[in-house]
Amino acid sequence: MKVSQGTILEGSQRIIVLNPNIQRGRIKCALFDFDGTLSLLRAGWQDVMVPMMVEILLELKTGETEEELRTLVREFVDRLTGKQTIYQMIRLCEEIRKRGGTPKDPLEYKREYHERLWRVICDRVEGVKSGRIPKDRMLVPGSRQLLENLKARGVTLYLASGTDTEYVLDEAEALDIAKYFDGGIFGAIDEWEKFDKDILIRRILTEHNLSGPEFVAFGDGFVEIEETKKVGGIAVGVASDEFNLGNWNEWKRNRLTEAGADLLIPDYSEWQILLDFLFSGNE
Repeated sequence: MKVSQGTILEGSQRIIVLNPNIQRGRIKCALFDFDGTLSLLRAGWQDVMVPMMVEILLELKTGETEEELRTLVREFVDRLTGKQTIYQMIRLCEEIRKRGGTPKDPLEYKREYHERLWRVICDRVEGVKSGRIPKDRMLVPGSRQLLENLKARGVTLYLASGTDTEYVLDEAEALDIAKYFDGGIFGAIDEWEKFDKDILIRRILTEHNLSGPEFVAFGDGFVEIEETKKVGGIAVGVASDEFNLGNWNEWKRNRLTEAGADLLIPDYSEWQILLDFLFSGNE
């Protein structure tokens, strides 16, 4: 199957090929981000984190407008998406110090954020666990079919998130997708210096003795895309609109392109075409 840069894959309506030169047909391991890439349970988390940080910075009374601070905060929150949540809180502390303030410990801000977020998402999580909300309604469309078919092809799957491990495990179990990740499920830990996605990616390549094209990552944030390209892997950018399923999130689409994604998709509704392409081998 011959493709050219920036074209929509043949037979597809929405799979965009940004790098036609990837080596296909060799994938042995796959890494998935969680929130926004598979799970919709935490959809809108930015609308909790950003206002909290803006509120804290406004208290310093520097003369900056709320809009100026919102632009600043949104930029670094989005840029750090995919890394452990603590990194965004560390950056908040840096911004407080720049303005002459004395920040709390980053973990305190992280706990406050989690408390605020839980008030927003608790009904979703509890609804899925009780059966009131169908599990697949809280997944990016096509997620389950993609995971099942990757497993059927013998691919070892890993799940990694910037969200705390305990929450990722709980929510993946609630969505009934934990069973697919035989490679493991990984999330943020309090000793944050000891783990991140770049560490995990290199560990996967070492443990499985992989070369770059034998590894693929799916994500909606900068980190997993950039780190995958550093090791020569295949990076699939998932520009999911978490509130209007089936549509592109144009901001994600632009940023994932900037991060170096090889392919762009809005969801996995065309999972069969996507897998046929990734496993077909180059011609």
